[in-house]
Amino acid sequence: MGATERVADATGEAVDAVAEVVRSDAALLEEDLAEFLGSLTAPGSVASQSVYESALRRSLYEPVADAVGSKVGQEALPPTAGAPGGNRAPLRPSMVYWAYRNYRGFPDEIGNGAGHDGSEADLAVVRRAAVAVRVMLKAFVAIDDIQDGSEVRYGEPALHVTHGVPLALNTGSWLIAAVLRHAADPDVVDSLLRAVESGFTGQAVDLSTRTAETRAELLAAPLEERVAYWESLAALKTGTLFRMPLDSALAGLRVVDDEQYVLDAAMRQLGLASQLFNDLTDFVPEFGGGRIHEDYDGLSNRVFLELLDPESSQPSLSGERLKAYVLGHPKLESTLLALAAEAVLLKHEAKESVYRVCRSDRSAAYFDLTIERKGHLIDRLLETLQQRSGA
Repeated sequence: MGATERVADATGEAVDAVAEVVRSDAALLEEDLAEFLGSLTAPGSVASQSVYESALRRSLYEPVADAVGSKVGQEALPPTAGAPGGNRAPLRPSMVYWAYRNYRGFPDEIGNGAGHDGSEADLAVVRRAAVAVRVMLKAFVAIDDIQDGSEVRYGEPALHVTHGVPLALNTGSWLIAAVLRHAADPDVVDSLLRAVESGFTGQAVDLSTRTAETRAELLAAPLEERVAYWESLAALKTGTLFRMPLDSALAGLRVVDDEQYVLDAAMRQLGLASQLFNDLTDFVPEFGGGRIHEDYDGLSNRVFLELLDPESSQPSLSGERLKAYVLGHPKLESTLLALAAEAVLLKHEAKESVYRVCRSDRSAAYFDLTIERKGHLIDRLLETLQQRSGA
């Protein structure tokens, strides 16, 4: 029996019990996030009702609360009466907690003495890491939206739209410093610093596609080089968002290198699959949320790079000219279908790799419940394009 079939059988029998643990962990993360946010926006060292306090509240605490508290539009577990987290805001599972459950055990295992010594200390490290990762992602979003000129995020106005570019930039930068301090564990902090470096490196490469020099080089390059460029970019940007939660947890739990390599490669694949999904939804109204055919200033979209013809494309191909070229290309539909299939395959291979390091079927089920919050949309996108094309 293959890994996928084994997991499917296991989740059919135990998914409810595993889902309760996922919810419990996610509820604990929400509690820790609320406590952390409270410590950021209501420091006891600042005198209340002073001019200084009023200025801080307007220029720092309120933007921080907006940046960290925004949840509209994000995939999550819905509120469920009687379950951990109850009827409050939707819960968002974290891969940080999957790592803890995989390498330290589920509540009944730890409670029966089957867990590793020091599990309470490990949990404390993981709790801090989970908060740091979640807030770090919010910081990245605040800065990324400024650089990309995005005015909407998760169905809400972007932070720089509501608070202005200077305050949004300051907020994102300040949050990065705050979460590095909060993470505390030196190995976790080092992991997060590597993620910050990778993320900003990827953003630099992405922004470069808006320059005349890089555009000309991409237009002249053969397809395989353009795809390699896209993969390097996606691995640094989106891949980092998948690797960061796991890397920080594995660092805190001192997981052996061999399994780190396996999981790092799997998260890279999930990052590529997710970026393909994001690129493709710009051409599929059902998944684009009404925001389709918008960004033609850069050449970081994989669909663009696939359709460019070095012999016929002109260096000035951008904006409306690029839009007309891509939307009128005879191979557009077949390219969308092929890339959607590639995304599904990447996701499948990544999951198979993770299953091989899962310590139990319950751990595999936990992973599925966490990843498939958005992962199932990758499958649905392929199905939608197949139906649209009659394939």
